[in-house]
Amino acid sequence: MDMKKYAAEAIGTFWLTFAGCGSAVIAAGFPQVGIGLVGVSLAFGLSVVTMAYAIGHISGCHLNPAVTVGLAAGGRFPAGQILPYVIAQVCGAIVAAELLYIIASGAPGFDVTKGFASNGYDAHSPGQYSLVACFVTEVVMTMMFLFVIMGATHGRAPAGFAPLAIGLALVMIHLVSIPVTNTSVNPARSTGPALFVGGWALSQLWLFWVAPLIGGALGGVVYRWLSDEPSGVVAGVKTA
Repeated sequence: MDMKKYAAEAIGTFWLTFAGCGSAVIAAGFPQVGIGLVGVSLAFGLSVVTMAYAIGHISGCHLNPAVTVGLAAGGRFPAGQILPYVIAQVCGAIVAAELLYIIASGAPGFDVTKGFASNGYDAHSPGQYSLVACFVTEVVMTMMFLFVIMGATHGRAPAGFAPLAIGLALVMIHLVSIPVTNTSVNPARSTGPALFVGGWALSQLWLFWVAPLIGGALGGVVYRWLSDEPSGVVAGVKTA
């Protein structure tokens, strides 16, 4: 039933946003025991692994508008289902950001304007990388993410390991690109925190929709060209 798929996508994207952004907001810089860049990278990757095993058989576990668009471009997902999937994903991310805000604001000295795990470029890039550098990073990282997803969920790929490959790919992406953009590769994940930061985060949000969607579509098209699809391949982590 389609509503169950949409609910699964909302729950899964909630978990990715809450766990990933929550690790950055609450735990990354905690005195003496902060998890740092590596810990945040692992949190995002593990959120995908856990949800892929939990809901992959229900919705395909996209959790990301760029993944949905990329799978459609790669011939793995019906174009008519893109919009409801994206709406569900964005709703899940917004609820996650709201819950994270409620929790994080309970600490003394909390200041949402410091970033709240938002993505940015120029002065709002963690390393103050330029708009062009951030745009290229997001396109390339999302393209490679889709390439891994398409390959790991191919009908001839080793069965049962797709969530691990996809989660580890997301860890690697964060290890490289957190200093550049704070890592998006996911428009829904970017939208949730940006709504609470407002101002610069909302004005720069366009990049974290446009670049990942371009990258996702490119990754899907390139893999579709590279590899013949066996019959029965479906969206997400479940394949024939």
